[in-house]
Amino acid sequence: MKMNGLADSQMIDMLYRASEAGVQVDLIVRGVCCMRPAGGHETTLRIRSVLGRYLEHSRMYRFGHGGPNGEPLYYIGSADMMPRNLDKRVEVLIPVEHPKHRAWIDEVFDTLLADDVVAFEMNREGDWRRVGPAEYVPANDAQYRIHVRDSESQLKLGVPTTAIVE
Repeated sequence: MKMNGLADSQMIDMLYRASEAGVQVDLIVRGVCCMRPAGGHETTLRIRSVLGRYLEHSRMYRFGHGGPNGEPLYYIGSADMMPRNLDKRVEVLIPVEHPKHRAWIDEVFDTLLADDVVAFEMNREGDWRRVGPAEYVPANDAQYRIHVRDSESQLKLGVPTTAIVE
């Protein structure tokens, strides 16, 4: 799961239950996180924060075996896992079904969770510790890697030849 905040107690309880059942739970939380990998969850729960040049707002969710034939389920949406988002607003998650878009989400998660990018991981006491390479250069920046890959992909499609008229 990739989000900006995690503070909803019901959602946290469900994630803990999944972790206790042996499900590997990887969370990428940019900001407020009221959950921590303690009390026996250290082996199945990882909470990571990846900060960089860009203020990200994407929320992406991948459930490893939720589909009808055991395949992953993918969702994108607007909601963080916060009480104000889940209880007091109309927020939307939509399924991602196209294989190309699912592959892109997989690449983003792989990049954000890679061992060779600068990130912060929460320990059992709730403290964040830096992980990854010691040097913070573009090659070690997950956001930079994603930006470069996506920019190169767009350039391969070519520049539109039609003029924009305002």
